[in-house]
Amino acid sequence: MSAKKPPRPKNQTSLKMLGKQLGTARRAAGLTQTELGLRVGLDDQTIASIEQGRRALKPDTAARLDEVLDTKGVLTAGVANLPDVDQFPMWAELYMEHEREAIALSSYANQVLPGLLQTRAYAEAVLRERVPAYDEDEIEPKTTARIERQDILRRRNPPTVSFVVWEPVLHLAFGGSEVRTGQLRHLRAAAELPCVSLQLMPTSAVSHAGLDGPFVLLETPDHQHLAYVEGQRGSQWVSDADEVSRLARKYAMLRAQALSPLESYGLLGRLLGEQ
Repeated sequence: MSAKKPPRPKNQTSLKMLGKQLGTARRAAGLTQTELGLRVGLDDQTIASIEQGRRALKPDTAARLDEVLDTKGVLTAGVANLPDVDQFPMWAELYMEHEREAIALSSYANQVLPGLLQTRAYAEAVLRERVPAYDEDEIEPKTTARIERQDILRRRNPPTVSFVVWEPVLHLAFGGSEVRTGQLRHLRAAAELPCVSLQLMPTSAVSHAGLDGPFVLLETPDHQHLAYVEGQRGSQWVSDADEVSRLARKYAMLRAQALSPLESYGLLGRLLGEQ
């Protein structure tokens, strides 16, 4: 007889606790999520995401909710006293929310191409490499969600986006040679977008400031500077100004060490056998 696994501890993060407070106040006021959303100018999905702790509650929204729910400034105070974002576990939904709203993104990749640059075939091939494997019925929606994120590059007011990619990533043949060729052509097309700067770090580089791994720098519409770091055991936001500054200086060095955008475009052509 196998021993039962102990129950997993509940994730009592500050965002979830604040969301619970909102849900309790809403129900006490006799309002549905849809009704509350109409009163504060949000849709019901946004209200649900805040209550579940998957979406951050912004100060102006908290103030409107306090007024509608007569919570006497409790939600506003809760937002003002949240601990640094670094202490929260990283949810993909939270990152994608910031990514959608960002006015500037800087991404360094040395393992796999950033999701914003992947073709559908490449994205599916990468997802199929996961260990333990995703269920087959998870692959398609995850691939679609990743590709839909790229809409920010072609909207009317796109963010300013910079990528530095280590050249060995371009030699990985996820999905086979046809997928790789299609991906390289897609990179050239992406590099021609007015909002995009693509630089490649060549294998011949004698200096490399990114040996510690990939990261993303992000600037929000209210000019908050954040960083996002991924690793084998999970991901995290970095909001501490000193830590973000260190990563920003590292990224500046990477851009100086990498090929220029024009040289990088030429390298893509050579990898495609066209030069």
